[in-house]
Amino acid sequence: MEIISKSLFWVANSLLIPDIVLLLLLFARSLLLAGSFYNQLMVKRRNDKLFGRLIKELSPAGMDALKATLPEKDDSLFTKYLRDMLSTTTSEAYSDFLLSNMENEADKDLSLSKLLAKMGPVLGLIGTLIAMSPALVGLSSGDISGMAYNMQVVFATTVVGLVISSVGLITLQFKQRWYAKDIYNLEYVARLLSDSGHARG
Repeated sequence: MEIISKSLFWVANSLLIPDIVLLLLLFARSLLLAGSFYNQLMVKRRNDKLFGRLIKELSPAGMDALKATLPEKDDSLFTKYLRDMLSTTTSEAYSDFLLSNMENEADKDLSLSKLLAKMGPVLGLIGTLIAMSPALVGLSSGDISGMAYNMQVVFATTVVGLVISSVGLITLQFKQRWYAKDIYNLEYVARLLSDSGHARG
């Protein structure tokens, strides 16, 4: 039993360095995500001002006016798929195809936020529990300096894990609302295009 316990203890301790490395990588990735999220926020606010009222008051006859307002250098998902929808045939099958692709790309963009939200606390907790064991050993043996060092690792892994999770959760909540609204708007435009196609037919 003692051999098994020592083996388990050795395996757990050997995971501390990989855990810290993963935490640092995810922390760097969360900083990059925060920067790209800010850029997306600015583009979203501009597009809401540009398209919000036009789509709300849109009619089949106003499709050309909506198409004329599309910015040429905007590569956001909504603008990309709206441009494609307005530039091609009004087939319902193709509109459904575009909406499905939009949902898939939106889900792909959300995957990083979901990963950070889930893995941040997990890796932080792993680092906390692993470093807590030698800290308790140091406390029992009177090694205060060793205990203090390990407690620093305990708190650091916990804090970094929670920061990573916070970035993931915040960006996930905002992006889910953005993409839901964008998909509703595209569905509305698709219905109007379909109605105008049936009327001409």
